Amino acid sequence: MKQKVIETIRKYSLIEDGDKIVLGVSGGPDSISMLNILKEIKEEQIIKFEIYVAHINHMIREEAIDDEKYVEDYCNRNNIKCYIKRIDVVKIANDKKIGTEEAGRNARYEFFEKILKETDSNKIAIAHNKNDKIETIIMHLLRGSGLSGLKGIEPIRDNKFIRPLIECERSEIEQYCEEKELKPRIDKTNFENEYTRNKIRNMVIPYIKQEFNPNIVQTLSRLSEVVTEEVEYVDKQTQKIYQQILIEKTDQQIALNLKKFNEQEKIIKSQLILLATKQLMGSTQGIEKIHIEDIIKLCNNNIGNKYLTPNKKIKILIKDKRINFIKLE
Repeated sequence: MKQKVIETIRKYSLIEDGDKIVLGVSGGPDSISMLNILKEIKEEQIIKFEIYVAHINHMIREEAIDDEKYVEDYCNRNNIKCYIKRIDVVKIANDKKIGTEEAGRNARYEFFEKILKETDSNKIAIAHNKNDKIETIIMHLLRGSGLSGLKGIEPIRDNKFIRPLIECERSEIEQYCEEKELKPRIDKTNFENEYTRNKIRNMVIPYIKQEFNPNIVQTLSRLSEVVTEEVEYVDKQTQKIYQQILIEKTDQQIALNLKKFNEQEKIIKSQLILLATKQLMGSTQGIEKIHIEDIIKLCNNNIGNKYLTPNKKIKILIKDKRINFIKLE
């Protein structure tokens, strides 16, 4: 499996000489395999880089303290700097009125970013595998995602978040753990079907394998590769057109030429709206397909001083032959 990870690293240029990488390690099979493999690659100087471990104790399960000790002991044995933080995820979720899954994910990434700065690192390694990618694709399908949702989990994002195990199947990882006698920690909540992802993992995919396609993981993985190529082409065209129709860009506002926007195909219009939103707000969270369609209709009507507020953070105003994306917060 190590060779497959090395090939993935080279294929997507995930790690380069001089990189300093923060590894998110829970102690489960995926993350401890990633840590062990990257440690060996580093020791063998196949690539010259530094690693640091970040572990969050969510304080939900009684066994969480044992997970924490397991990661800490591994790092101590292998002389790896380990950063540990305990957070009350349930309290955070209640205070912010969000689910514990979302609260935990947000807390993890905030912690990873903090350690990234403290260690002067430039990348964060997450242990998502091929099965995680397929589960994500199915989740996006069920939610009516667009083409980009069928890409699943990308090997590298923003040239910072890397996923060295993304082409390894869960069965390979479990076998690797046995061979290396890593004795990973097992989160029993992964077998509970309370969350959508767990239902897809434990019920939907096994059913598809048994009744329709035993190779569903490989099939959807190939689909993801095809879609990724197509999405990358559309993204390049969108970037090119965006630069051509961009009139103004500040911290508070982005303005596009309305006439030139209306000349584009619908798929490019949709991507331009998402790109402008991401450039201004940092993400497209809260912008759904219905919002995009409403914005396109507003632009087609070409009526001045009309606006939409898809959410409380952004306002889309048609004025002076421009589409104005205005930050409200």
